[in-house]
Amino acid sequence: MDLPLEALEQRASRTGLAGIPTRVMHGERLSEADCLAMYRSDDVSLLGLLANHVKVKMHGDVAFYNVNTHVNYTNFCNQFCGFCAFQRRPGDDGAYCMTPDQVYEELKNANPEATEVHMVAGVWPALKYDYFLEILRAAKSARPDIHVKAFTMVEIDEIVNLAKKPLPEVLDELREAGLDSMPGGGAEVFSERVRQQLYPRKMNAERWLELARGIHEYGFKTNCTLMYGMTETLEERVDHLSRLRALQDDTNGFQTFIPLAFHPDNTPMLSHIQKPSPTERLRSIAISRLFLDNVPHVKAYWIMLGLATAQAALSMGASDLDGTVSQEKVYHNAGADTPEVLSRSDIHRLIRESGHVPVERDTLYKVIRDFRSGDPDCGLTAPQSEAVSV
Repeated sequence: MDLPLEALEQRASRTGLAGIPTRVMHGERLSEADCLAMYRSDDVSLLGLLANHVKVKMHGDVAFYNVNTHVNYTNFCNQFCGFCAFQRRPGDDGAYCMTPDQVYEELKNANPEATEVHMVAGVWPALKYDYFLEILRAAKSARPDIHVKAFTMVEIDEIVNLAKKPLPEVLDELREAGLDSMPGGGAEVFSERVRQQLYPRKMNAERWLELARGIHEYGFKTNCTLMYGMTETLEERVDHLSRLRALQDDTNGFQTFIPLAFHPDNTPMLSHIQKPSPTERLRSIAISRLFLDNVPHVKAYWIMLGLATAQAALSMGASDLDGTVSQEKVYHNAGADTPEVLSRSDIHRLIRESGHVPVERDTLYKVIRDFRSGDPDCGLTAPQSEAVSV
């Protein structure tokens, strides 16, 4: 770090962050009070400087990405969440539910270079337990070598209820059908107050954490998230991060944390709320890197952040840009104006412009290709008709 610690502390003392640079530079764990101070401080650039120091110490100058595709297999949902623009009921305009054959065709026609399919959707009990086994088998039948990352904790909770079997038995059957890991969605913010206000039908924090613990103990890796910018307080954000960190201390099952900026467009209850600013998005990246000291990666999910903000996030604590993506519907329905797919060339340019080295990974962060020495064979990862200029 260019600035000496004394200078950092002098600056921190003026912006409500006194003591935090010293603790960060000495590798000490930050407290909940520290986390709240970081949310309240206006000195986002200092937070980014400290977070980048931590990120570089952990991962060097690289930025990870993968070549992936999305399958949002249905938008049928009975959760009625006030923040969601994706949900539909049968008969609504735009409502759909993919059959296993359609999932097969979607994957068969997807980018042939994709190493991961990300499968999440709404919750609809009429689908029955076997449906989920069948769509996993369909995905693996279409692409035997692809890593299937599927089902949020909310979906898993519903699948377990439909199966009427213990969680380990359900996980056995899902793994046998093709499940390889799980994403981190469905947590939203753990505040019971916010849950009762916006998503009272969705599982509570205790159930989410209980499922995550059981899934980690079984051997699956997952991600974790925080949806921010709804009606939660800063204290509720801190509590959410603290609960994730405590669980990670016990299980070490989280690979990546993804702060998810709320997109209010087209949502039923919150369209009057403004989306978090780019500064607030970068603050969330930096704070999560500094506070979640036991989670290996923080992801700059470009779909939600926007391309320019995602680039900046790579110098403020983020070590992962997500992937090439294609067919993502959940956040685009909520007003995300980012492209629906990037090429490998696009991602490499975004990473290099931010001063980092692109490293292609698989879902479990095994390095596939390190492009430190240049970009040979850096072709498009999507058909030319789908690729975009950014």
